[in-house]
Amino acid sequence: MARIKETYSTDRRWNATYGTYLSGQAAIDGADATAIEMEQRWGAGRLRLLVDTPLREKFDRQRFLYNSAIHHGDLEEVQRQAARMTAAWQALDKAAEAAGASRLAPEVWEVPLKDGTVAALVRDEIDAYNVSREGRRVVTYTLEEIGRMLENYREVVDTKIIFPGAEVVAIRRISIQDPLDAIRDGVSLDDPLDDIQDFNQ
Repeated sequence: MARIKETYSTDRRWNATYGTYLSGQAAIDGADATAIEMEQRWGAGRLRLLVDTPLREKFDRQRFLYNSAIHHGDLEEVQRQAARMTAAWQALDKAAEAAGASRLAPEVWEVPLKDGTVAALVRDEIDAYNVSREGRRVVTYTLEEIGRMLENYREVVDTKIIFPGAEVVAIRRISIQDPLDAIRDGVSLDDPLDDIQDFNQ
């Protein structure tokens, strides 16, 4: 009897099959995209501190439910909590606007390179977009990109130290992972996802 119950429980995971994983991940990506947008607008971890205590508590409770659904819920629960998480971010955004809170001001640091181009170090993609619209020969690097270079591409940094003038041709940037990257050899959307640990982090 316990074996049957265990099998049922496993089959109820939101990421039990390729099909349910894609459905759940689509909902999660939407909520995470809203979170990224809000952090670009207000700063990382800053927005929840710009609203009153009752709203901050409601927001934190929703974050708990959202994370719990990702780690333990079925597809319906993940989709429901992802939608509520998006609404929670939007509620904070509106409350901060109504309170007259100030958004982060654009910041750009520029350094000329020998070939005549200008390297612009910016805080995020919004600032990078504003710089690119100026029409100058500028290459922008966000703080996130710099951080990834230092954390995940140490060999690139080492190479630039050893070989001055070496050019970084391409660096892969991903803020929200493509869910299809996790499906390497699926044949059907009903195929089971065997290694669920990778998707519950």
